[in-house]
Amino acid sequence: MNKKIFSGVQPTGNLHLGNYLGAIKNFVQLQNDKKNNCIYCVVDLHSITVKQDSKTLKKNIRETTAAFIASGLDSEKSIIFNQSAVPAHSEGAWILGCVSRMGWLSRMTQFKEKAGKDKEKASVGLYIYPVLMASDILLYDATHVPVGDDQKQHLELCRDIAQKFNHDFMSPNFLKPPEPLIQKEFARIMSLKDGNSKMSKSDPSDFSRINLTDEKDLIINKIKKAKTDAMPMPESTDNLDDRPEVLNLLGIYSILSNQNINKTKADFGGKNFSLFKDQLTELLIDKIIPIGKKIKDLLKDEKYLDEILNKGAEKADKLASKKIEEMKTIVGF
Repeated sequence: MNKKIFSGVQPTGNLHLGNYLGAIKNFVQLQNDKKNNCIYCVVDLHSITVKQDSKTLKKNIRETTAAFIASGLDSEKSIIFNQSAVPAHSEGAWILGCVSRMGWLSRMTQFKEKAGKDKEKASVGLYIYPVLMASDILLYDATHVPVGDDQKQHLELCRDIAQKFNHDFMSPNFLKPPEPLIQKEFARIMSLKDGNSKMSKSDPSDFSRINLTDEKDLIINKIKKAKTDAMPMPESTDNLDDRPEVLNLLGIYSILSNQNINKTKADFGGKNFSLFKDQLTELLIDKIIPIGKKIKDLLKDEKYLDEILNKGAEKADKLASKKIEEMKTIVGF
């Protein structure tokens, strides 16, 4: 059976290695399987749950689209669009918000993490954005959604919302609960300075991450300074949980080279860290520099990027508007 894949990336700007290895690389692999029908969305509606500068947001939408294309996504094989260009996403979110329950949303751990201690000052959008995420997915009858560990709870909520709508309006199987596609290893790439923290644009130190547009010399310097420890390279999986920075670097190497982490440990076990770092640096330069160069080239042609988004939005709108009209009829509008 063909899979219908839906996933999205927030246009935060300055995408990094964690975004690429944790999501975009997997998107390309799914697209290149002819059994899959893929829809990839720049989720700009999600991004405004926190305050955005309008000019920067426009730039970031294009930059995320450029990263998609530079990494290997093909607008002829996949639907690529920005969320706000398809009104059905917002309409669906309202309808589904009316069948969702406060108790379900209050259990979402990601809101608690993002809102922090002063949750009274967080936006309503940040609280209810999992409902919009459910709308994103359910409008396209997606069968599978690539998610990281931090999004599994939201996908479970999406399934609950679909089942509640179907039950409340006596419409069996109208909204189709999706299945998760979970990357088995290293779905979360960690900081180069702290193996217990996710690689993030918000980290004040640029040396905590590899940006997709970093130049060769900067990548060399960042890996040279990446935190490790005084012990030799591991030869087994024993005690790697106690060496998170080492585990992270081994994971980055393994994903980039498309090999199992055990093979990586066999290749470098007991050897000097400097040798491993040199090999990792070469691999990063080989894989990331071409992507960064293409991103920069694509950003010079805003019209081309906008055309990709507009054509994708037209395709997405045909699918989503049909579903929302059926949903509105079921509700009684």
